[in-house]
Amino acid sequence: MDRVQSASPQHPAGSHGTDRTAPSTGGTGPEGGPGSRRAAAQRQQMRQDLATAAMELFASQGYEETTVDQIAAAAGVARRTFFRYFRSKEEAIFPDHDDTLVRVADLLASAEPEEHPLDVVCRGIKEVLRMYASTPGVSVARYQLIRQVPALREREIAVVARYERLFTRYLLGRFDTGESIPSGWQRGGEDDSMLAEVSAAAVVAAHNHVLRRWLRAGGRGDVEAQLDHSFEVIRRTFWAASAPGARRRGSVVAPGASGTPDDLLAESALSASPGGEVLITVARTDAPLDVVVDSIRAALSSARTP
Repeated sequence: MDRVQSASPQHPAGSHGTDRTAPSTGGTGPEGGPGSRRAAAQRQQMRQDLATAAMELFASQGYEETTVDQIAAAAGVARRTFFRYFRSKEEAIFPDHDDTLVRVADLLASAEPEEHPLDVVCRGIKEVLRMYASTPGVSVARYQLIRQVPALREREIAVVARYERLFTRYLLGRFDTGESIPSGWQRGGEDDSMLAEVSAAAVVAAHNHVLRRWLRAGGRGDVEAQLDHSFEVIRRTFWAASAPGARRRGSVVAPGASGTPDDLLAESALSASPGGEVLITVARTDAPLDVVVDSIRAALSSARTP
């Protein structure tokens, strides 16, 4: 496998012959100024061009048969330019994750203290989903290729692990502050690290499940809506009610309440009487809601009658 371990992907390439590279700003612009932003955009474009050339060659002639020289030539640059952006040809399959990881880290760092920490993590993983959804064709082709090449599957696992570690560190950091934490989470307890790791893993696993299902469908469908649904499942699993004063993004949650009428109903139904029995009902999914409610009321009435 073509690989140069010491190369850095962050430095812009120099010009040589017909080598197409991102020009230097010459140090004329201030950091973060127009010149710096333009150079960053050009570097990003070069990474995308190299990744696109690699994907096309992998698809047409196979991953093992494709060399770095061929990828560089297809992108119109020299071999050494390729290694200024990627350490190996396998790394070219995942060109966006470094930037996305930084963006997610910034999102976590700037989150409001009042927002529920697991909601923050859900917002963070959605940035990863949007990265894939922004180029459905490329994402589907990459998914198909990764399934065929064990080395790429291992690389993907390593990439996913970086997000999971980032989320775990964030959740553990929330335990170490004086902020309100979700009901049922005990700061300073022996379960802190376990809860943080399990919560982070659940969010990442839900994202991966939804993403794979969307990719297998050819990148069709509202993948963000599917991910939002999976988040609601996780929320119901990990907490029934938010901590006093905690709120979801965009809405205030009163102490002891979870924010929506449905959540309140579910909470009160489960906690109204600790000594009461649990009633299980069955209804068809196509039954009108009023019919379902009437059947539940009738069942409750029968259960209370001696």
